[in-house]
Formats: sequence, C-alpha cells, structure tokens
Amino acid sequence: MPVTRGQSRKFEMEAALRTFFSSPRFAVAGASSDPNKYGNKIFVWYLRHSLPATPINPRVPSVNILKSDHVTVPSPTALQDPSSYSLSVITPPAVTKQLLKEAKEAGIPAVWLQPGSFDNEILDYAKANFKAAIGGNGGDGSEGWCVLVDGEEGLRLAEREWSRL
Repeated sequence: MPVTRGQSRKFEMEAALRTFFSSPRFAVAGASSDPNKYGNKIFVWYLRHSLPATPINPRVPSVNILKSDHVTVPSPTALQDPSSYSLSVITPPAVTKQLLKEAKEAGIPAVWLQPGSFDNEILDYAKANFKAAIGGNGGDGSEGWCVLVDGEEGLRLAEREWSRL
C-alpha cells in the first residue's frame, strides 16, 4: 500500500522531532523575562522538563525566568559547542532569517520555528540547511508546530526521559 502525502509528512516530522530532542542541550532565541511573551513560556517549558537550556537575547545580559537569572548569549555562534544544541526560535521573521544563517554557520543541527517566527521563505531555508527543521502547518495546535503543544510528543519519540517540575 503506497504512503500518502499526509503520511509522508507525518513521518518526516516525527523524524525531525526525534532529531531535535536527541540533542543534549537546547537554546531559545528570543528568550524574555516577560512572562506574557512566548520567549519566556518556551524557556519555562524546557526548564520544567528538566532540559538544559540557554537563552539567546542580544539585548540583555540575562533573563529572569521562574525567579532565577539566566545569563544570555547574543547569538547561536556564542554558544559553547553549538553543534550540541537544538534551537527553538521565537523571533520576528526579519530577525529569524539572520539568526538561522548564524545557526547554520555555528553548526547547530536542528531548529524549531515557533508560530509567528517565520514565513515560507524562511521555512524553506530551514528545511534546506538543517538536519531537522520543525515548523509550519501541523502539530496538535491550531497555529502549527509549537513546543508548548507538541514538545512532549517529541520527547516521547526521541525516547528521552524527563520529569515535569
């Protein structure tokens, strides 16, 4: 029985989720101290799942999340051993394009483009330049693939143990 386009897309995204969550560390571009912003909510998600995460924000030296200060790095190229990170992106599309170029240069293997962080051109660039790129239509949320909605499924697919704090 032939695989349908929908099944093919599902298998592709499952493979991308496994690759993304197989990284030993994670970075969150667009991390914010403001609990109303998704850059804060996404970073909290990593912390609550006991996953090592580094905030990326070139505008501030640290972000305060869950009553703790977390030192930021200004870009993916400033991460120590960038190839050991997967990158969640919560930046406006105009920022995301340059950010992805820096992530590629740094050797980051996998990116997750959160809803609102990309356009079709950026999504195509990510899919062409990273081992795994998650983003676009799909997932269990109404706005597309989002770590807040689909992250636990990715952890399960990667067979990654986690504890929810």
